[in-house]
Amino acid sequence: MSVAHSDPNERDIHISENVTTYPTFASMGLKMELLKGIYKFGFNKPSLIQQKAIRPILDGRDVIAQAQSGTGKTATFSIGTLQNVRCEVRKLQVLILSPTRELANQTHQVISSLSDYLPIRCVACCGGRSNVTQMVRELSNGAHIVVGTPGRVLDLIRQGSLRLDSVRSLVLDEADEMLNRGLRTQLEEIYRRLPFGNGDIQISNAPSTQVIIISATMPHEQLEVFYRFTKNPVQVLVPRDELTLAGLHQFYIDVGSEEWKFEALGDLFASVCVPQTVVFVNTRRKADWLSTQLRRDSYTVEAAHGDLDQALRETVMERFRSGASRILVCSDIWARGIDVQNVGLVVNYDLPATPSDYLHRIGRSGRFGRRGLAVSFVADADDRRKLDAIARQYRIAIPPAPAALDKMLTWSESPTSVVLAPTTLSAQELKSVAQSVKAKGKKRKRPKKKKKVSSQ
Repeated sequence: MSVAHSDPNERDIHISENVTTYPTFASMGLKMELLKGIYKFGFNKPSLIQQKAIRPILDGRDVIAQAQSGTGKTATFSIGTLQNVRCEVRKLQVLILSPTRELANQTHQVISSLSDYLPIRCVACCGGRSNVTQMVRELSNGAHIVVGTPGRVLDLIRQGSLRLDSVRSLVLDEADEMLNRGLRTQLEEIYRRLPFGNGDIQISNAPSTQVIIISATMPHEQLEVFYRFTKNPVQVLVPRDELTLAGLHQFYIDVGSEEWKFEALGDLFASVCVPQTVVFVNTRRKADWLSTQLRRDSYTVEAAHGDLDQALRETVMERFRSGASRILVCSDIWARGIDVQNVGLVVNYDLPATPSDYLHRIGRSGRFGRRGLAVSFVADADDRRKLDAIARQYRIAIPPAPAALDKMLTWSESPTSVVLAPTTLSAQELKSVAQSVKAKGKKRKRPKKKKKVSSQ
């Protein structure tokens, strides 16, 4: 039996009602060696998505799980599949596909850490890695788990370096993003090569391999595709108001125009003390420009975007993860590949094109229930429209920042992003809340501006 979840922008998702919630990792029936790895990794209590989705994965069921960034989705499928790996069989048993190299490498690191007490080999197969020969050699030595990007994995399959005849579980991580990137054809070809497949991806003829689909969003057209990859899946949805929005404090700053953004960013950095910050911009060129400007002001900063080769990408991320750099300026291509627990602040220097991109960006802060702060710069009417669209999409009110930026940290100690329950607030009431926030914002004085900086 199932219950429907409704959203004006997403198709009804029928959530399985008989999914048992497991409040502790110990209650899930996990191997002692895996439990030791989980606790060593720093997990004490499972997140909501982990409480609901790990057990169905352990039971071998197909699973479609939807949850926001920062809720432990990677650990969910990692723990579930690690438990089911037969360590004595040195063959590929789990194939994990990710949309980007950064996310694939991140997943590889998580699995390697969680399996620290298990004799399990995990190999990363990502596009852009220069030493393909080394990758093939690692596969020939035997791997229980492979995590990679669809393009690279498919190349290895076609050349005979990667065999799928013993695969027991296929994981599509950030499946929505893979479809957004036009990777459906590659996913379907890989799917058809799974054990007992007959080239038809209709549900009625699905192969016996377990399929686990992890997604942050469930648009109608994508959900139809997800259903075709699975057979009678257990469907788990963690409601939005139970996730990162509840603990992530969101503000906007009306900077007046593009040329005042850099000055506002400097004031923000001077006022808010957090271990690390991620700053999002909309173009590669601006990422390079902004990082250069910040270095001139003596900040330790890295720039990350799609033009970097694989070696430089890994160097940038390693420096940021280790704390060698405190600020990462990046484009949206990195919005799903940054999992650094010390990130306390996300700045939307440029507002993203869609509410979904906003969700993934701010999910870089406040990971795993930690407190986090997200600040968006509003420079013109177009930015205001984007921010209003975000507020409507996620039923939240994003208030203006306090006039004195030195009070920002004090404000962040208690939630200010108000989650509005759709069952209790009408459209008129929502409008009233927005008007109230706007009225309060007009009474605040903006910080004194010191100088203009023209961005490119």
